[in-house]
Amino acid sequence: MTIERAVILSTGDELTTGRTVDTNSNFIADKLCGIGIDVAAVITVGDYPDRITWAWREGMRLAEVVISTGGLGPTADDLTTETLAALTGRELVLDQEIADRIRRMFEAMSRVMPENNLRQARFPAGAVVIPNPLGTAPGFRLSLETEHGLRHLIVMPGVPREMKPMLEDQVLPWIQQQRGKREIFLSQTFQTFGVSESALDELVAGAVPESEGRVAFRAAFPQVSVRLTVEALPAEAEQRLPRLAAAMRERIGDYVYGEGDTNMETVVGELLRQRGATLGVAESCTGGLIGHRLTAVPGSSAYLVGDLVVYSNAMKEKLLGVPAETLAQHGAVSEETARAMAAGARRVAGADLGLATTGIAGPDGGTPEKPVGTVCIALATAERVYSRRYQLWGNREWVKLLTSQLALDWVRRYLLGKDPSESGVLRR
Repeated sequence: MTIERAVILSTGDELTTGRTVDTNSNFIADKLCGIGIDVAAVITVGDYPDRITWAWREGMRLAEVVISTGGLGPTADDLTTETLAALTGRELVLDQEIADRIRRMFEAMSRVMPENNLRQARFPAGAVVIPNPLGTAPGFRLSLETEHGLRHLIVMPGVPREMKPMLEDQVLPWIQQQRGKREIFLSQTFQTFGVSESALDELVAGAVPESEGRVAFRAAFPQVSVRLTVEALPAEAEQRLPRLAAAMRERIGDYVYGEGDTNMETVVGELLRQRGATLGVAESCTGGLIGHRLTAVPGSSAYLVGDLVVYSNAMKEKLLGVPAETLAQHGAVSEETARAMAAGARRVAGADLGLATTGIAGPDGGTPEKPVGTVCIALATAERVYSRRYQLWGNREWVKLLTSQLALDWVRRYLLGKDPSESGVLRR
C-alpha cells in the first residue's frame, strides 16, 4: 500500500490550553502538501493516555501515515512512546547506543544525566530510530498491519528546531520512497509583500492551467507565500516548472521580494553584501525591531553599522541632529523628521545608507490629523533623501511589524535601482 494520505498528531497540555501555538503542524502540513501527500486531519490532544490512544486510532483509520510531535521528553507527562507501545502491544526496548549518546551529551555539558533521561532511549520493539542531531530525544518509525491496512507511525520531538531538520532530512525522503510513483513533485515558492492573498489570487488566475500545476497561498503577516507545484515524470517536471514559474513571475513580479524559503531581512542583507553597501538605522516607532531582524541573519556585521533607537524628541536632537525647529513645526511623526533622522543615521554611522522610521503605533497618541497607524519612512543616500507617509492599520504589534517590513523593502528596492518612495506597495 502506497502512502497517499497523512494525519498530523500534536500532543501536549501546553497546546490544548493555548499557552503554546502549534507551529509544528503548520510546518509539517506545508511540507507534506509540497510532496503531494493529502493531509486528512490535524489532531491536537493533551497529555492523557486515553486521549492520545484515541488520537492514534483515529489517525490510523484516516491515513496510511500518522506523524506525531511531542511527548518524547524525560518527564512523567511525556507519554507518547509508552502509550503507543501499549496501543500496538509492543514491548519497550532500551537502545544502548542511544542511551550512551545521551550520556555523552550530558558529559559534554559537564552535567550528570538524570536516570529518567533513559526513557528517551526506549522504543517499541521493531521501531526504526530516527536520529535527532540537535537534542536528546530521538524519534522513531513503526510500521504495522491494522484492520485498516498497513500503517506507518512516525514520532518526532515537539521542539521545532529539532523536529524540522528531522522531518526534512529523514522523514520526507522516506515518505517519498513509499509513494510508489515514478512522478515527482517540484515546487517554486514566491515570497510577496504589499498585496493581499485575494488580490494575488486574481493576479495569477489563468497563469497556470490546472492540468499542468497547482497554486497555493499561505498568508503569514506581513507577507504572503505563493507556491507553484507540478507533478510529472522527472524530465517533464524539470521542463514545466521554469516555464510556469516565469508566467507567475510576470503576473506578480512587482510584489515578489524573494524566491524559496527566505524572508525580507535575509534578502536585504544579501543585496547589501553583494553591493558592498553599509547601513545605519534610526528607529522611533519600531523600537529596534529593524535592527533585531537584520541581526538575526548570520554575518550581518558586514553591512549593518549601527541601529539607534531614538524614542524621545530629545534623543532625536542629541544623537541624530534633528533640528528642534523641524520637530516644533512638523512634529516627531512627519516626513521632515524622518528625513532628518535618516540623514543623521547615515552620518553618525558613517554608512552608505541611512534608514529611519517614526510613527504612531497606538493604541494611544493619535490625532485627527495623524491617527494611530500614521508612519513615516525615510532613506538617505549620498545623492538624496527619499521619504513617504503611510497610513497603516492593526494593533501596536502589527503596526510595528508592518513598518519594519516596509522600511526593509525600501532598502531592497533602492538596491535594485528603484525609487522606493514610488512603490505602489500599500499605497493609498
